[in-house]
Amino acid sequence: MLKRYNISQDIIVLAILLFIAPFFFQNDFIYEIAIVSLLNALICVGLNMLMGYAGQVSLGHGAFAGLGGYIAVILSSNYGISPLFSIFIAIVTMAIFAFIISKPILKLRGHYLAMATLGVGIIISIVLNVEDELTGGSDGMSVDSFSVFGYEFTDSLQWYILCAVLLIFTIWMFKNLINSPFGRVLKSIEGSQKAANSVGINVSHYKSVVFVISVVIATLAGSLYAFFSGFISPSEASFSHSIELVVMVVLGGLGRVYGAIIGAVILTILPQLLTSFEDYQTLIYGAIIIFVMMFMPKGIASLFDDIKRRLFAQNK
Repeated sequence: MLKRYNISQDIIVLAILLFIAPFFFQNDFIYEIAIVSLLNALICVGLNMLMGYAGQVSLGHGAFAGLGGYIAVILSSNYGISPLFSIFIAIVTMAIFAFIISKPILKLRGHYLAMATLGVGIIISIVLNVEDELTGGSDGMSVDSFSVFGYEFTDSLQWYILCAVLLIFTIWMFKNLINSPFGRVLKSIEGSQKAANSVGINVSHYKSVVFVISVVIATLAGSLYAFFSGFISPSEASFSHSIELVVMVVLGGLGRVYGAIIGAVILTILPQLLTSFEDYQTLIYGAIIIFVMMFMPKGIASLFDDIKRRLFAQNK
């Protein structure tokens, strides 16, 4: 039983890579890209659990992250609640919200489910835009500095370490959860809901639980991004942001723990690399995504599977 909770070699490798990476960062801009990549990866890990293991498509996770961020920011900036406690309240609030909406929404399947989550996301975005007095409307609102028990995060390296530690911990929890009986149930639901129902699995319950988990992770990442950037606007809860997150998961590889991270890092960095192409940026960006999906339909992470197989064959 305890063996299941050991830290695997791949997590140790990831931790080493994240530790080494800052030595190559030359300025705060690179740190900012790295931090945003880590936070996007954090959301994508939870979204990958929902899409890749429970077979549920969500087009509203950008909105959930944005709403969670707004709740934390409003509590901290307007009511003087400590940032850490405000994030905790935001997580609890969004968990309850996700559980309530999951009951009717997750009864749907396929594109009907996607449209339902899209509808919820659009409603959230509209509310954030029109509630000027509370959210600042389309202009957004400034955010107080982030501190934990009096320790204020002012340096980019501090934020990088915090986000890296949270990502590693989330992946560790994710891998243990997927390798547990709960994870095997999710895989059976993804394979066939009818078959899962026939053996007595409460499909609705498990789908609700994994949906809540993914929304909680999105809330945490969205809240941290707001405090890191010092500003939040409804664009964080936009439809385009939700689509970006889905593309990150699919591009990296559905149902692959590290696929979500690969997709998040690539699609966060790629627009920055294409800025010099000006008018052709969107065209090149789209072409790269189409190329990857055509020749690597299982995601970029599938390349590593091929490398592993070849190495294994050579060792034989």
